[in-house]
Amino acid sequence: MSIAIAPLNDNFAGEVRGIDLCEPLSRSDIEAIEAGMDRYAVLIFHDQRLNDDQQVAFSRNFGEIELAIGGNVTKPEDRRLAVELADVSNLSETNNVLAPDDRRSLFNIGNQLWHSDSSYRVVPAKYSLLSARQIPKTGGNTEFADMRAAYDALDDETKAEIEDLICVHSLLYSRGILGFTDFTEEEQRAFTPVRQRLVRCHPVTGRKSLFLSSHAGTIEGWLMPEARSLLRDLTEHATQAAFLHVHQWEQYDFVMWDNRQTVHRVRRFRSTDEVRDMRRTTIQGDGPTVSGDAPP
Repeated sequence: MSIAIAPLNDNFAGEVRGIDLCEPLSRSDIEAIEAGMDRYAVLIFHDQRLNDDQQVAFSRNFGEIELAIGGNVTKPEDRRLAVELADVSNLSETNNVLAPDDRRSLFNIGNQLWHSDSSYRVVPAKYSLLSARQIPKTGGNTEFADMRAAYDALDDETKAEIEDLICVHSLLYSRGILGFTDFTEEEQRAFTPVRQRLVRCHPVTGRKSLFLSSHAGTIEGWLMPEARSLLRDLTEHATQAAFLHVHQWEQYDFVMWDNRQTVHRVRRFRSTDEVRDMRRTTIQGDGPTVSGDAPP
């Protein structure tokens, strides 16, 4: 059976059928998925009962995996998963639900803000691949916004104004929005701010998109209030209903998205007494968005 992709929202988000991600992929399968990502930016695969090794193996078809180090406040000895997988669950290393006042719980509330994965790194993420191992009874949906369509809908004056702007992204800023400022000196060094273009061009399609994220706290050369006001206006514009796809998770759903073309956020759920076990692999981007910047 060959792969088929059914569009869910015109050219944004598609549902993939005719493939078992637990099995090795052919070159034609990989090319079909990549073409689907270029077109739809979000792909949904239902009933994919992968284990961690299978998820990692599938992900490696699309590039080098970004190790889940330096983007959270989980200590190495408290990790639940291998470093190839980002643990975006509400579980401890002993598979118990985290207490509400656990630093990891408080830090992870930041995932409820609109963001692009790893925009706080010099080389931001290309794809994210998320496996739903166990889901809560209610809540916990993931919303995606199409940054291509949002850019296209801007007026020409705004497009010209933002074309060459450089934003500064940091986890210190996004978590500070929510009042989480309890960072160790080591974490502050790890979360050093980085520079990212506000307008990106997709390397395959050539289509422009907004590069927004809750991690973006200011714009180089702008006064802080003006910068944050513009970023808020752009985010409000880009996340209006016309540009959204809302994914209501079912157990064993597997969702891929292109961070170069989207932003996303998780919605609230009963995180203190219901398990949400989600495991993400992340594919590294090809390089910095700002010419001349280099990873440490």
